[in-house]
Amino acid sequence: MNKRILMLAGDFVEDYELMVPYQALVSVGFHVDVVCPGKKAGEQVATAIHDFVGFQTYAELRGHNFTLNKSFDNVKLEDYAGLYITGGRAPEYIRLDPKVLEYTKYFFEKNLPVAAICHGIQVLTAADVVRGKTLTCYVAVGPEVKLAGGNYKDIPATEAITDGNLTTSPAWPGHPAILKEFYKLLGVKIEL
Repeated sequence: MNKRILMLAGDFVEDYELMVPYQALVSVGFHVDVVCPGKKAGEQVATAIHDFVGFQTYAELRGHNFTLNKSFDNVKLEDYAGLYITGGRAPEYIRLDPKVLEYTKYFFEKNLPVAAICHGIQVLTAADVVRGKTLTCYVAVGPEVKLAGGNYKDIPATEAITDGNLTTSPAWPGHPAILKEFYKLLGVKIEL
């Protein structure tokens, strides 16, 4: 089994939606290359913490810095077993990079495992890979899924939906569910 995962991120990626899956995938033996368009290995992305604190939508607070471990322009797609697309504010602008869309389409063309969480689904809609698929995302991104031809499901934030090679969750409370599904897609078996 190929033990490399490509993870797409950018400035103001949601902190948990980068840190938790990165560390969880590393803990089960994967090498995870975290990349950002326009940045090189050793450079950092700023993270943000999204939480509901009494407003109609989430508030964004400054999180940590995350040091990228791979240069975006040095990605060789054939090196990877799967793709993980993080959430937060980053997907709204990284999806404007043609290479991000090319990278994303590759995993669907090869039917390789893909996980996307929260606003990360914006990368999927821009790449035109959700047509006919059932998926979820942060509720405010739901209309984009429908317009892109996907079957949007509004589910609790603690859950995930898997359709073929794609698993999605609405937000970081769904990490246990989306990671469990992503592990299955990758052929990972964890026994207690």
